[in-house]
Amino acid sequence: MAGGNERSMRALKEVWKRAENSLCADCGKPDPDWASSTLGVFICLSCSGIHRNIPSISKVKSLKMDHWDDAQVQFLAKHGNAVTKATYEAHIPIYYYQPTYNDCQVLREQWIRAKYERKEFTELGKQLPYSDGVKEGILWKRGRDNGQFLPRKFLLSEREGCLKYFTKQDAKEPKLNVKIDVINATFQPEKIGNPNGLQITYLKDNKTRNIFVYHESGKEVVDWFNAIRSVQFHYLKVAFPIASDNEIKNRLTRNFLKEGYMEKTGPKQREAFKKRWFTLDHRRLMYFKDPLDAFAKGEVFVGSKENGYSVQKGLPSGTQGNFSWHYGITIVTPDREYLFTCETETDQLEWIKAFTSVINQAMTPQEYAIEAYFKFKS
Repeated sequence: MAGGNERSMRALKEVWKRAENSLCADCGKPDPDWASSTLGVFICLSCSGIHRNIPSISKVKSLKMDHWDDAQVQFLAKHGNAVTKATYEAHIPIYYYQPTYNDCQVLREQWIRAKYERKEFTELGKQLPYSDGVKEGILWKRGRDNGQFLPRKFLLSEREGCLKYFTKQDAKEPKLNVKIDVINATFQPEKIGNPNGLQITYLKDNKTRNIFVYHESGKEVVDWFNAIRSVQFHYLKVAFPIASDNEIKNRLTRNFLKEGYMEKTGPKQREAFKKRWFTLDHRRLMYFKDPLDAFAKGEVFVGSKENGYSVQKGLPSGTQGNFSWHYGITIVTPDREYLFTCETETDQLEWIKAFTSVINQAMTPQEYAIEAYFKFKS
């Protein structure tokens, strides 16, 4: 019996150390140490918890602590991540967002359920709830002034190239009508205070506006998210016919590079530093009095180093103004310096890393136009 166990463990380790099984099959996290004995995939601890909630589809076991019999090991050897992915990920739409281990629970759970439970990607041309080019339904939207979440009808249309919402079910005219090419959507469960919280941002008069929504169903809110990406993808395919699918995919919804509190001072650099919530959305650094404000109090354009932009650790010597946080950051632009302070050194280094990643990238023609607008506005 002991010999049989040792033989099974040796065989299990051989399968486990295959290159294809070195990353979690669902989120890409390195060194997975769990596996599904019914699907044949190697997964991380976090994804194993999601699999455990779908017991009719997946039975999970620890590769280190649980016993694996010969038949289970042979099943893993026959399948593994590559074979199973070839079945369950055979026909993923290019616009569909495939989450990583850095993404929130609802995105990862619905990705796993879409693959194994609903089998959304096993057949070519399968009709999907986010691929019709139109989506209509109720989302709970946060009121701009009172902060209450109320049900609102939303309508997404590929034909019209826009997203609308209505304050009443039978309203003829929308409260908001936004073109699809100026929309971004990103999940914000902690900020919104709901596990299915989605932040939709859009540009109006080249200024950023926020809408905060959620739905009780994780599937429904993720379907909305991928429907937005689908409509954006097809809109951009028409707008940029020579661009490759991957180039267009990279222009769909994006996560913010960094968010959090910093203190800032005014343009004279003698005013008291004020605590503000900052969001870095690629080259736009926006600041808000409150994280759930609908409108930014101001925005800073972060250009490239070739155009005279840089980020420096600390504040210029002789900086005036009262500040309670002492980990300074200076953003240098061709026109002026922007001064910020962080509460901790960790925050300071993370912000500097995020700013540096943007500044080190060359600017696109569209970004030159945005920079010109910011200069004109100032």
